[in-house]
Amino acid sequence: MEIQALRYVVTLAEELHFGRAAKRHFISAQPFGQAVQRLEREVGIRLFERTSRRVSLTSAGARFVGRARVVLAELEGLRQIAAEEPGPETSSLRVGILGFGAADRWQALRDAVGVQQPGLSLQYCDLDLTDQYDAVRRGEVDVAVVQFVGELDGVDFEPILSSPRVAVVPAWSELAGASFLTSGDLAELPWLEVGGREPLLASWVGSARVAGAPCVRHPAAVPTAVATTGRVSLHAAAAARYYPRPDVRFVPAEGPPVEIAVATCSRDRRPAVAAFRRAAAIVRSLPAA
Repeated sequence: MEIQALRYVVTLAEELHFGRAAKRHFISAQPFGQAVQRLEREVGIRLFERTSRRVSLTSAGARFVGRARVVLAELEGLRQIAAEEPGPETSSLRVGILGFGAADRWQALRDAVGVQQPGLSLQYCDLDLTDQYDAVRRGEVDVAVVQFVGELDGVDFEPILSSPRVAVVPAWSELAGASFLTSGDLAELPWLEVGGREPLLASWVGSARVAGAPCVRHPAAVPTAVATTGRVSLHAAAAARYYPRPDVRFVPAEGPPVEIAVATCSRDRRPAVAAFRRAAAIVRSLPAA
C-alpha cells in the first residue's frame, strides 16, 4: 500500500471523475486509474462503482476514504515534527528484517519515513529468530522489523500489523484438511524447535517447544523443515503467501496472532530513528479491508 495511492483515492472521492482527479496530480487518467485499481486489489474491497457515465463511492469506500484522510493528515503532521526536531542528521540507517518483515506495509512505512527524512538511505540486514532482539540491543542494527511477543528491557516496540496464527503441517497429515486446529489437536504431535533465547518467544510457541527437536532459526525455513521432517510448527497466516510449498498446509490454529513491530533501542533518540517510530504508528493505523 503506497501513500501516494491513498492520496489518489481521496482526490477521486472528491472529484468523482478520473480525468479531473488525475489532473490534480499532474498525471494522465490511465496510470491514475491503474493505481486506484491496484489499491483496491491490495485491500480486497471495491472502493468505487464505475459506469460509463459516473463514478461513485461504495459504502466500504466511504469508510476507507475517511480513514485515509486521517492518515494523510497525520503524515502532514510528521513533516512539521521533523522540521522542528533538533539533532544530528543521519544519512543512513541499518534496518534488520525478520522473515517477511512488514509485508505489504513496507512501502507505506518507507514512504512515511521519507516524508520526515528525505534522502535517508536504508541498509538491509537479515535477522533470524535468535538475534532479532539482540541485534537491536547490541547496536548491530539501528531499526528492526521483528516479531513482537511482549515488552523487553532496552527495546522500544511499535506494532505495525497482525497476522492470525496458523499451524504448518505436512500435506499428508490427517490434520492438513482441517478448517481450524485447537491446542488439544496439536498437543501430542512431534514439533520443530524454534530458535530464540527469549522466554517470551518460547511462550508464544507454547507447549509445542520440545528440546532436542530439529531447530529452525528463520521463519522462511519453517515450511521446508516441516516438509522434510514431518514435524509441525506455528507461523503467521501470511506465511502461506510468502513461503508456499505444495507439500505443506497452513491451517488456522488457536492462540495469539503473530504481531509484527518496529524495534529500536530505547536510548536511541536520533531523529531518523524517531522518524521510524512515528512512521510505524502511522502505518498501524492504515485503513484495512
